[in-house]
Amino acid sequence: MNVHEYQAKELMRQFGISLLNGGVAKTADEAVEVAKKLGGKVWVVKAQIHAGGRGKGGGVKVAKSMDEVKKYASQILGMQLVTHQTGPEGKKVNQILIEQGCEIAHEYYVGIVLDRSKGKIIMMASREGGVEIEKVAAESPEKIIKATIDPASGFAPSTGRKLAYGLGLEGDIQKKAIKFFEGLYNLYIQKDCSIAEINPLVVTKQGDVIALDAKLNFDENALFRHPEIEALRDPTEESAQELEAHKYGLSYISLDGNIGCLVNGAGLAMGTLDIIKIHGGTPANFLDVGGGATKETVQKAFTIILQDKNVKAILVNIFGGIMKCDIIADGVISAARELALKVPLVVRLEGTNVALGKKMLNESGLKITPADDLADAAKKVVAAAKGGN
Repeated sequence: MNVHEYQAKELMRQFGISLLNGGVAKTADEAVEVAKKLGGKVWVVKAQIHAGGRGKGGGVKVAKSMDEVKKYASQILGMQLVTHQTGPEGKKVNQILIEQGCEIAHEYYVGIVLDRSKGKIIMMASREGGVEIEKVAAESPEKIIKATIDPASGFAPSTGRKLAYGLGLEGDIQKKAIKFFEGLYNLYIQKDCSIAEINPLVVTKQGDVIALDAKLNFDENALFRHPEIEALRDPTEESAQELEAHKYGLSYISLDGNIGCLVNGAGLAMGTLDIIKIHGGTPANFLDVGGGATKETVQKAFTIILQDKNVKAILVNIFGGIMKCDIIADGVISAARELALKVPLVVRLEGTNVALGKKMLNESGLKITPADDLADAAKKVVAAAKGGN
């Protein structure tokens, strides 16, 4: 789950992370009022959408007068902001963050992710702040400093010193940076984040260490522990399908392809998307029905997939463990009948009760294309989407 920058910063304040003062506005007049309360001579007007690259898209402006605050707020509010993360359709800006300006001496990057292969936390830092970290990683990986943290032992001052030293920070600034890193780590752990990213982290000319931007993503599976995080969800930033899927306990992400995917298990779902691409197709969605899906859940999953008018074929790829193949088959048959399914349907079943599941599909009288394995399923669904079936 994503949150807006201003929401991420509100959480950061709880962990002692240094930030600039700011306020949220939904109209140009509100923006002026916020700027007046903040005081000062320079303000930054920032679009609030769930995407990076806002500055390049015209969603971040520096204002040096109240007239400019109002002007930029009017320009940004309501705009369809297009960045490298939104896709060509962009996202509508419904609110903006007004922050005090500051005198920047240097910009850095700091991020935290989970290394699932090692079961450890990776904290990264780079002197190349303010730019896309993916570009730095691809072109100059040596410029990224990494520190591995065992969650069992937690953050250690030595970890902070390693990162601060790698950034070339010394004296009081180094001490402030170490405190900053520790606060960010504690937030990441205690709030069950999947990503915590500050780009840029700045050192001001006055020697302060401040998060100028903030990005936090949260583990959806841990939200039951954090109703305060769940309350920050912005439905305007999610597609109708994603919102509906969330209500039924389905993991759904819209993509830009034409092959609908219904899979159980996140790993299998990712593998399914990959093999569809390998065979020349483009997935329309990521949809994980989970291990405890029912007939009704499967039917709802089909309904959500078919809300995407770009879907030209559907692939059901199930490995039956806790989820039995006959339950999936029953749901597929019911959905195909009730929805009067018109797009080609390819089904690959394997695992618990697979023989019964295949028998049910074969005897359903519906036009369902069976697949022997994942590669076979991918080839058939790609051909179907292209009109080959």
